[in-house]
Amino acid sequence: MSCTIGKSALNGVVVLDVSRVLAGPFAAQMLGDHGADVIKLESYDGDDTRGYGPPFVDGDAPYYVGLNRNKQDLAVDLSTPAGREVLFKLLEQVDVLVENFKLSTWRKWGIDDPASLARRFPRLIHCRISGFGETGELGGLPGYDAAVQALSGLMSINGDPALDPVRIGIPLVDTSTGMNAVIGVLLALYEREKSGLGQSIEVTLFDTALGMLHPHTTNALNGGRSARTGNGHPNIVPYDLYPTRGGKLFVAVGNDRQFARLCEAIGRPELATDARFRRNSDRVVNRDALRAALSELLAGFDSQQLFHQLMDLGVPCAPMLSVEQALAMEHTATRQMSASLGQYRVTGIPIKLERTPGALRLPPPGIGEHSEEIMRRFGFGDAQIRAAQETGAVRQAQVQQPREPQ
Repeated sequence: MSCTIGKSALNGVVVLDVSRVLAGPFAAQMLGDHGADVIKLESYDGDDTRGYGPPFVDGDAPYYVGLNRNKQDLAVDLSTPAGREVLFKLLEQVDVLVENFKLSTWRKWGIDDPASLARRFPRLIHCRISGFGETGELGGLPGYDAAVQALSGLMSINGDPALDPVRIGIPLVDTSTGMNAVIGVLLALYEREKSGLGQSIEVTLFDTALGMLHPHTTNALNGGRSARTGNGHPNIVPYDLYPTRGGKLFVAVGNDRQFARLCEAIGRPELATDARFRRNSDRVVNRDALRAALSELLAGFDSQQLFHQLMDLGVPCAPMLSVEQALAMEHTATRQMSASLGQYRVTGIPIKLERTPGALRLPPPGIGEHSEEIMRRFGFGDAQIRAAQETGAVRQAQVQQPREPQ
């Protein structure tokens, strides 16, 4: 069965996803969402995220489900010579390899330098994702999102200034690393159209974390100091969460004109001409005084009414909602950001191309669900498939037992 669809931007691109957990699978899923044929090469134990629950859906955690749609699955034991031969035969034909194994693991498999794969297969685009890269003081060490948040300084600027720093509540470093990986793959695919050659791409959690720390990094590099400001912004005021009747409202004023409109809307236009608050640079210096004044004023307004009033005036703001409330919004449905894929409930595709839209095509696969089908597609005969199965190098789909609630 072919997974390609003619109207997708990446129609005809074949991706081999030899990664697990988050950044790699997320990158491969994004490519699959936009039409690439993605083959997930998985160990017999399966991706760790299959067990990241409860909850569970048909034996797999939603954590796994949210990272592995639009893929087919081939279960291979890469510790065996026959398993590695399956890998090499696929690499002769695929366009992109996404992987995130440690260098020590590749060496255990008899591959001293994974970068050599791009040299062995000249048209291959090899995207390697790791915690810290292979060079430098931390080269080769394992990296997980929260630990990199701490090490990079990202955690230090998050949370209430009066309390300990707080981990950002989503795996932001991992997902952003996955996005950087996709950007790298697309750049390499574009360049290959001109040169005819693939290349190696290196993306790390650490580099990504530092790269996303704007404006704190540029402040620190240019005479300022990084600081934890809670919900506030280090360079823009007012840009904070305020109490209102019926809930809290985040007000995100980006310029002096918006600030004047805010002051007019809440009945205090003179605040916009107060010498302490006239310009953004003034408001940053006097943030505490302005926050106290706005907190008292905004507390008397209804959250929803003020939200609509300010937005109509061009003043960005939003009521604070839970994840469940955000998913239930009519706008979420209109934007197709909540969808069904068979028995699974999934988020939609955020990148919307007009002529070549992405699509939800395949549900997250079981371990080895498409092993025989994929091997035939890549030129393996019946005898070769049978031999690979008999030696334990390749396994067809396992029947998964539903997990008990924990």
